[in-house]
Amino acid sequence: MALFTRPSVSLRDQHFPGQAPIDVYGEGVFRFAEMSHPGSLLCLPSGIYGWPVGSAAEITPEALSDVFAEAADIALLVIGCGRDVALVPKSLREQLKQSGIGVEVMATGPAVRTYNILLAEGRPVAAALVVI
Repeated sequence: MALFTRPSVSLRDQHFPGQAPIDVYGEGVFRFAEMSHPGSLLCLPSGIYGWPVGSAAEITPEALSDVFAEAADIALLVIGCGRDVALVPKSLREQLKQSGIGVEVMATGPAVRTYNILLAEGRPVAAALVVI
């Protein structure tokens, strides 16, 4: 009896070239720009990217390296920590402040709503959203 095998799946970086509001979120998926993305998102002025962060504990300077790279175009970073609010280390807050980026930390639901409002107002905003 032959076993069915699936061809190997190669993962690639997800990217949407531009900013777009998040239309739907929850159950492990975000929907935006008539697309869906399973997993966390990093929403930057340059686009929306899949983000390999699964919990607030994984939000580090390295995980936010793309945010720092685009600091000149970001006034505020909205961090969605998942279902609950989590503390972002003071050292990370200081690094963001030194880069000229303000930070607001909240659960992912409120973070999505805040990001959408600021984006609609034309503000220079970014979001780091942990999937829920």
